[in-house]
Amino acid sequence: MTAATIAIIGTGDMGSAVGAALARSGFRVVTDSSGRSPLSRKLAAEAGFEDLGSLEAVVGEADLLLSILPPARALTFADRVAGVLEATRAKLVFADCNAVAPATAAAIAGLFAPLATPFADAGIVGPAPRRGSAAPTRFYVAGEARAVLLELEAPELEFIDMGEAVGRASALKMCYAAMNKGFDALLTAVLMAAEQLGIRDELMAEFRTSQAAHAERMVTRIPYLAATSERFTGEMREIAATFAAAGVSPDFHRGAEWVYATLAQTPLAAESRADLPARRSLDEAIAAFTAPLKQR
Repeated sequence: MTAATIAIIGTGDMGSAVGAALARSGFRVVTDSSGRSPLSRKLAAEAGFEDLGSLEAVVGEADLLLSILPPARALTFADRVAGVLEATRAKLVFADCNAVAPATAAAIAGLFAPLATPFADAGIVGPAPRRGSAAPTRFYVAGEARAVLLELEAPELEFIDMGEAVGRASALKMCYAAMNKGFDALLTAVLMAAEQLGIRDELMAEFRTSQAAHAERMVTRIPYLAATSERFTGEMREIAATFAAAGVSPDFHRGAEWVYATLAQTPLAAESRADLPARRSLDEAIAAFTAPLKQR
């Protein structure tokens, strides 16, 4: 099956950028913006999406649907799509591209099995694709329907075959995010504790001397984490479940979940990646992140 019309739900920073990359490569890209935020609708329009106005219309016209949502919404959305497919008898390939545990991916696949709807498990690694970016955004894909994604061609996207077993792509995404976003959570927790203990300036001076790369990561990444903290809270929960199922302690990522949930309580969480300030000091960010602790 060749995908000429590709639906993407939703159209945040990653979804809109993926859709723009596909549109530049000649694919028709559609979405349903009903119920989405003004920013998501704006990003979709700028990326060249056609807004069909309803999920029913999207399901009726798409050959391939990419679900790119916060992890906490992945299963509920897939259930909605399955209901529309059952009611309309439409045919498409459903690809779950969310940061979810292999068990969650399997549960989502189970919604489509009775409908004989082809399913692909996908894990996205890397920043949102941009025109002319040096390295493509990677889609690791698994499942019987993965060939539909592997045949897509766009310079800013790379599709990597993970085999037939659903859950393998999600497992790779979980382990990668466990290191990458989990490490950001660890660095943030260290600085929050140091702030509470009154030794952050001295600790940062030591880091700049003996851990220069980590100190640079703190300065460049931590001030902007709140903008995605709500999404990352759910992602850490999925990672913890993945590790527990693998017989590895989930406790570290339960702690990372606490970090991101705390950041989500701050005023900085109202920002999005699209409107982040060009500069924010680490001092400003840590002050905001520890404010909820001081209130307790």
